[in-house]
Amino acid sequence: MGLHLACLAAFWTGVSWRSAALCVACYAVRMFGITAGYHRYFAHRSYKTSRWFQCVLAVIGSSALQKGVLWWAAHHRYHHQHSDEHEDVHSPARRGFWWSHAGWFLCTRYDETRFDLVKDLSVYPELRWLNRHERIPGIVLAIGCFLLLGWQGLVWGFFISTVLLYHGTFAINSLCHIFGRVRYDTGDDSRNSFMLALITFGEGWHNNHHFYSSSTRMGFRWWEIDLSYYGLRLLSILGIVWELRMPPVRVLQPAGAVVE
Repeated sequence: MGLHLACLAAFWTGVSWRSAALCVACYAVRMFGITAGYHRYFAHRSYKTSRWFQCVLAVIGSSALQKGVLWWAAHHRYHHQHSDEHEDVHSPARRGFWWSHAGWFLCTRYDETRFDLVKDLSVYPELRWLNRHERIPGIVLAIGCFLLLGWQGLVWGFFISTVLLYHGTFAINSLCHIFGRVRYDTGDDSRNSFMLALITFGEGWHNNHHFYSSSTRMGFRWWEIDLSYYGLRLLSILGIVWELRMPPVRVLQPAGAVVE
């Protein structure tokens, strides 16, 4: 609530092209940290990278203030095990839209990290440290925005971009289980949404993802824009990441489709 209220300070600070550009940049970099880092790497291990870049992804993802990297990965793995079932803590069909969108995230009942679900990640002390102190990267970013452009930089570069990030990523849990197209019979309510895919750098191809979650690429068709995948492809060319997993041919064939 404090972050949302802080956005109202924009009426006092105003906006400039530099603060707007900073807002877009902070949104884009941190969205990549969540989608390519927290989600596709830490939660699903859909590609490989070095230990130093693994830490970079964790820091960028943590700066979005969506809780610790181990908490996020553990929760998401649990979600895939129980998607839209009674155990799923953010199923809109069973718990309501607003709870699935943000209520569960704010509820202290789910603050504990399920380390038993992320044993492969818990061996890294730097990740455990970041998980305990998940707000530090966000605080450092806020200070950096203030030093760069003053109050205007803080409001637009940090507060507004963070709130936009919240609702962009939260919409995948809520809207992508209510609105959109179903291509694959996944046994849950996951949907594909072109608009949400643009906003979330590819996460909107949610039905694709729930059908074959180990794929680095979530936009299975050529026209399904997936900005996070494009970024990872570039990083693979540079040798920073490697072994990006692709959906097998059987998944891409029309025979795998139920409804288009």
